[in-house]
Amino acid sequence: MTNLAVNFAGVRFKNPVVTASGTFGFGIEYGEFFDLTMLGGVTVKGLTVAPRLGNLPPRVAETPMGMLNSVGLQNPGVDAFIDNELPFLRGFDVVVIANISGNSADEYAEMAEKLSDARVDIIEVNVSCPNVKEGGMQFGTSPKSAALITDAVKRRSKVPVMVKLSPNVTDIAEIARAAESAGADALSLINTLLGMRIDIQSHKPILYNNVGGLSGPAVLPVAVRMVWQTASAVKVPILGMGGISSGDDAIEMMLAGASLVGVGTACFGDPCAPKKIIEDIEKYITRRGIGDVNEISGGVVLN
Repeated sequence: MTNLAVNFAGVRFKNPVVTASGTFGFGIEYGEFFDLTMLGGVTVKGLTVAPRLGNLPPRVAETPMGMLNSVGLQNPGVDAFIDNELPFLRGFDVVVIANISGNSADEYAEMAEKLSDARVDIIEVNVSCPNVKEGGMQFGTSPKSAALITDAVKRRSKVPVMVKLSPNVTDIAEIARAAESAGADALSLINTLLGMRIDIQSHKPILYNNVGGLSGPAVLPVAVRMVWQTASAVKVPILGMGGISSGDDAIEMMLAGASLVGVGTACFGDPCAPKKIIEDIEKYITRRGIGDVNEISGGVVLN
């Protein structure tokens, strides 16, 4: 028998595969394709204090080996999520991770308190948001700002706090250490890379917002590198994501240092991708005679 269960920041996952925020909605649509209890966890669409309509279209564009998105955090707001969406997810034996975004430390803290009172299992803090008090610079690009938000959320949350790191920085390990020192129980990475596409006929950007977040298989090598660098710099567990579309990709991410893996853009091409990746991970460890999936994490043998 092989063990697929992972203890992550004190929370038990039945297997190491979770869905990535913004790619799985609130789980309802994907529940038509497979039983959500098969997943280790569901990370819900990013939440804000008030409802948001998101950016104007076009807000999604295909790229070679991936996609750009500039959806703009469209969501019903944290209160509507708690009242209308969370009860559905609570009908399944699956870890629920709530992703939050805010414009100030107070907004992050307010949502953290509400969501932990509503008994989500983990709060994922998206620090790739503009700090309106600092001229719009993203919280996640500054160690000081990342630590500020982490501390604010930790003070109000009653459940583990995981900080989602932006790859659009010079030194991701520096940001990771700042979040850890401020009390983060775990880290997730990477968020999308900033990208752009231009229509050569109109000479205009394809996205209405000009730029967007790049995800999909093209970003996998960057994500693996950043997970490895971060795992070497901190002691808290890591949820690795970015371009994972197969069991082999997931194993690679775990070897780099991730304890859990997130599947996102792959779900758009194949709604059953997370289910297949779980099955592939189990086949891999069984074939290699590995009794516990946790033995893989950080197992890269450097040259």
